[in-house]
Amino acid sequence: MSAFTKAKKSFQKNHKERGQLQKRNKLGLLEKHKDYVLRARDYHKKQASLKTLKEKALNRNPDEFYFKMVNQKTKDGVHHKTTGKKHAAKQLKTMKSQDLSYFNTKRNTEMKKIEKLQANLHLLEDHDDETPPNQHIIFVDNKKEARAFDAAKHFDTLPELVSRTYNRPKLDTLQHEPVCAKEDKKTLKKLAKRRNQCYEELKQRIERKEKMTLMVQKLELQKHLMGKGHKRKVKEETDEQPAVYRWKKKRQK
Repeated sequence: MSAFTKAKKSFQKNHKERGQLQKRNKLGLLEKHKDYVLRARDYHKKQASLKTLKEKALNRNPDEFYFKMVNQKTKDGVHHKTTGKKHAAKQLKTMKSQDLSYFNTKRNTEMKKIEKLQANLHLLEDHDDETPPNQHIIFVDNKKEARAFDAAKHFDTLPELVSRTYNRPKLDTLQHEPVCAKEDKKTLKKLAKRRNQCYEELKQRIERKEKMTLMVQKLELQKHLMGKGHKRKVKEETDEQPAVYRWKKKRQK
């Protein structure tokens, strides 16, 4: 039976849809059945959407309120979006001044916090080959004094503490005040972690202060641009600096 079915299929002719007639080429491609199916599905889908919208419009609550209704209205069945109230030039200048005062206050706050962090931190970083290490240069009169120079005697501290660039107590301090030397590795690890966190906070605050400084410059520029006559932009605004404008020179009367 299966052999007969295969033989029957081999004798059947494949159905081929004809193309557009030559005299009807001006009408475009001849629509095939698959094209009609797609067009019909799209049509019925749109009709179903319109039917759903009509039902929602009929069943809507007339007392229902949306906040978008404040800035929108319907005229002859067409939605129109109304623009907000325009501010006068004087009002805009006042608003710019308020924004400028706000950013100046925030920037001053960041600067005070940065100064406080810098006062409590010693910038100890791991220097690579490209970055030179911190150096403390001592000047002497001649080569003989340079060869006989004793760093421990000069800094009045122990020879073991000469190489330290921070927390280098003097001999008088070591003799009269107790010095707590924590040699616990766990404690030192916690201190190093805390120091790194403080450095990261200092870095973020410096970046924030620079961004606020840039915002202050841009706001000052916008404030000066209002009502200052004809101007021409010389340089476009970037992420690092505001735009640059040039005004036409006028003779002072």
